[in-house]
Amino acid sequence: RVTLLELIMATVSEKNPVNSEEMNIFMRHADFIAGCFQEKCEAVLKLTSPADAEDEEALVTIRLLDVLCEMTSNNRQLEHLQALPGLLETAIDTLRLTHLAGKQAVNIFTATHTMTGQEEVSHPAVGFKSHLIRLIGNLCYKNKENQDKV
Repeated sequence: RVTLLELIMATVSEKNPVNSEEMNIFMRHADFIAGCFQEKCEAVLKLTSPADAEDEEALVTIRLLDVLCEMTSNNRQLEHLQALPGLLETAIDTLRLTHLAGKQAVNIFTATHTMTGQEEVSHPAVGFKSHLIRLIGNLCYKNKENQDKV
């Protein structure tokens, strides 16, 4: 699933022009990806436990967020995603939960690194909060209704 999401991300981030049929397909994929993210977003909180550091659902959720960030960076898909019910609220709630989880345990969601010798060891969830903030910012871009919600 992670590999499939990486392929979708590569396709979405291409700057090639797309026709209306391809855009309709992107919109359906965006709906599906946003729905999956909304369902599974709390799986990332499992990563705070050392026993669940490689939880597959959490890794998929991280990739879903990456794809959503990329999709909301595209103006043609942005308006559609801004109008999805609950996506903004889910992102805000998840940001609050990850912030609290980071305060209660080792904060794996920010760009802090543990140094061992000369190597950096980074957790798969590093940067998750910044990507949530990026998604929230993109969903609020030129959208007064979403700005008022935040």
